[in-house]
Amino acid sequence: MENLNISDDLPQGGPSHPQAPAQLPPQMFTTAAQLLDLTDKKLMAVLRDGRKLIGVLRSWDQFANLVLQSTTERIFASKPGSDSNNPEGYYADIEHGIFLVRGENVLLLGEIDLDKDDNPPPGFEPAELELVKKLVEAKKTLEKVKEKKRLGKLATMGFEGENLGDVAF
Repeated sequence: MENLNISDDLPQGGPSHPQAPAQLPPQMFTTAAQLLDLTDKKLMAVLRDGRKLIGVLRSWDQFANLVLQSTTERIFASKPGSDSNNPEGYYADIEHGIFLVRGENVLLLGEIDLDKDDNPPPGFEPAELELVKKLVEAKKTLEKVKEKKRLGKLATMGFEGENLGDVAF
């Protein structure tokens, strides 16, 4: 390395100085900064509790907390006896308006193709909200009964799981 003073002229044709590092492409960011490209676009957010929200992303912060405008919650219910490989069923929408979603609850976030937005999801048809809610509740009840049986069998084999017994106070 050369010993240069502040009054010295820059060397001509000497060793090259390191160039600034190349900029990373936008797809390399793994932070909330990636949401910049999705601002003011229609998105579907799938939450950790299974809810599916459709709305226009208006704002977000460093924690990926989202503000969705014109939000609707879409509820899906399978037809009784439908095949899990070829799901068929019903769906209904609940209007919510402006919706604030905490970033840690977002499981999946994707842009909606506006050309296909009005088409129903493949294998599903629109239905009354009450019918869809009733089918979803029936499925949850059936799954709870199956889970309770499964936990009971595991308990007889010596395994201890969560929510094995009902607590009465």
